[in-house]
Amino acid sequence: MSLSVTSLVLLMVCGTQASHFLGTVMTYYPKDTFADGSVTVTLRYKLNFHDCTSDTTWSCLSGDCGTRTYTLYVVKQESSRDWCQREGIMTRQISSNAPFDLWLNSGNWISNINGIVSWRAVTRVELRNRSDTSKANTSPQTTILPAVRVPSNCQRNFSLLMFDPDGDKVKCRYGNSSLSECNPCTPPSVLSLSSSSCTLSFSPTSSSNEGSYVVQLVMEDFPRQTITLTKTDGTQTTITTNDAISKIPIQFALKVDPAVPSCTEGLFLPKFLPPTPANRAQLYNNVNQTLEINITAEALNSTVSELLYSGPYNLINSPSGPGQFTLRWTPSESEGGQSLPICFVVQAVSGSVSCFI
Repeated sequence: MSLSVTSLVLLMVCGTQASHFLGTVMTYYPKDTFADGSVTVTLRYKLNFHDCTSDTTWSCLSGDCGTRTYTLYVVKQESSRDWCQREGIMTRQISSNAPFDLWLNSGNWISNINGIVSWRAVTRVELRNRSDTSKANTSPQTTILPAVRVPSNCQRNFSLLMFDPDGDKVKCRYGNSSLSECNPCTPPSVLSLSSSSCTLSFSPTSSSNEGSYVVQLVMEDFPRQTITLTKTDGTQTTITTNDAISKIPIQFALKVDPAVPSCTEGLFLPKFLPPTPANRAQLYNNVNQTLEINITAEALNSTVSELLYSGPYNLINSPSGPGQFTLRWTPSESEGGQSLPICFVVQAVSGSVSCFI
């Protein structure tokens, strides 16, 4: 039995309703290097739609993207069937460790205020050998629900998950249409972004700004010192602290809901209680052993009704009482050494109004 350690990173965010495409996230892990210089890489990605049958395919944008095999699994179907998140696990075999770009390019997004119709997302896969770690680069790790929900009268900061297995500095930015990262890339007018902390901030706004928005972000990793990247043929490239090594998309929907009577957590909006893990906590677990994540929440003027989550497809949710849930995950041999992110929110209902945290 392997004793490889697998880490999870947790993030608490929020969710929404939708009708078609609700974004994507992709991460990658170098796998094997062969004597002939060819390499394999595992890519895990989320596809978010209104249902669990709609599909779209990652294709090659630039470079040698090699050959692929992939499988799609359902992660979570929201109980009212407003959205479904699936996880794809893709393996690509490439003739060398040269970088390449994958992209999604189709349509359509859910109806939204910032006028995004077509979906487009890009992942840059960098597999050249790093001088600081003596191995190939691993992308930053993150995930998010298909949608983030916030009442129009509540201040909220959404600290996106940002973890890098190589210890790199992680930054976030809005997508750039000139780099084919979105089409168009108009950011939501109701959000501000802190690049260095990957935090989205929402301030109270008028009822005229209520509705759905599309958020199209790019997460990048930067070395903490100047390094060289080496191809299998010996060619080297210098990367400074100002140069991104790889990039992944973070795309989802934001819904600004009508105002709630109180923005204080624990009244109408649910409040997490111990032993719920802290935001961005890192937990460690061995292959073939089951990790349990216990979650407790309360809302005095609402009824806690559902746990919504994003993570590996084999994550299992078991309600264990009012406002109490347990997420269980048993990493397989193939997941040994990977850092797999999990995020979750709790939904509470007050009358016909749903509240999230």
